[in-house]
Amino acid sequence: MEITGTEGGPIDLAQAKEWTANYRTSGRGKTNSHLFGGETVKKLLEQEGCMAMRIYYALDDNGEQQLLLVGTDAEGNDMTEGLILDLSSPCPPDCSVNSSELAG
Repeated sequence: MEITGTEGGPIDLAQAKEWTANYRTSGRGKTNSHLFGGETVKKLLEQEGCMAMRIYYALDDNGEQQLLLVGTDAEGNDMTEGLILDLSSPCPPDCSVNSSELAG
């Protein structure tokens, strides 16, 4: 798997609103979003040889949903010797003061 750094792409607001609403009404989880600081993500992406990041779904010791972010190299290999991010701010309870169109 060759990684170019251009993987993924934008979707429009209407589709994003529909998909987030689908998730909220599915009953699949208590957490609607996770916030990672820009500087933290920047450090992950600035690692030598990092071309992209992969996001893993995980459950912590309390059974709460977490997201783990890990850099990937040009061959698509996880860079597990580098940074692995978690410790995000989940919503709820840490939700935006101003309600987002994506939050419902």
